[in-house]
Amino acid sequence: IILLDNNFVGEIPTSIASLKGLQTLNLSNNNLRGYIPLTLSNLTVIESLDLSSNKLTGQIPQQLAELTSLAFFDVSHNHLRGAIPQGTQFSTFANDWFAGNPGLCGEPLSGKCGNSEASPAEDDPPSEFVLAFGWKIVLAGYASGTIIGVVLGYIFCTRKYEWLIKTFRLQPESNGRRRRHRHRM
Repeated sequence: IILLDNNFVGEIPTSIASLKGLQTLNLSNNNLRGYIPLTLSNLTVIESLDLSSNKLTGQIPQQLAELTSLAFFDVSHNHLRGAIPQGTQFSTFANDWFAGNPGLCGEPLSGKCGNSEASPAEDDPPSEFVLAFGWKIVLAGYASGTIIGVVLGYIFCTRKYEWLIKTFRLQPESNGRRRRHRHRM
């Protein structure tokens, strides 16, 4: 899947991990933000992963070092920090694939990691349970908001708002005109 230069905004969807047979994923040159999802380590046959030139933050997940078929991994020009994972494939990657991330350290970069790096608790991405819980709350909010909006729209459009006036003790606005009743004879 090659989706470069599409101006995608937001986070990398964790649902990409369900594409088990995916060999190439190129999401470079977009406006992707947030963490690199841990679920990308489920792409066990991926050979090329390009996440360069986005606005990704946090650390590179250590689980990605376990992808033995990964031959190309470019995360250059993001806002990543912390130690580059060490593993079978990561030791063969070029420096350029990590360039433009001043917070990264470790092999293959010349900058060694020391005590100055942020604590792991700050760099860990939020758990996927929290993310999954969040969309359900948003969906419930939209649903309840829609129902309330439809009910209030019906009430105000049909001019049946007397109960609203009584409930909240509102006074209807007077526009200065009085009705005249005509008496028929």
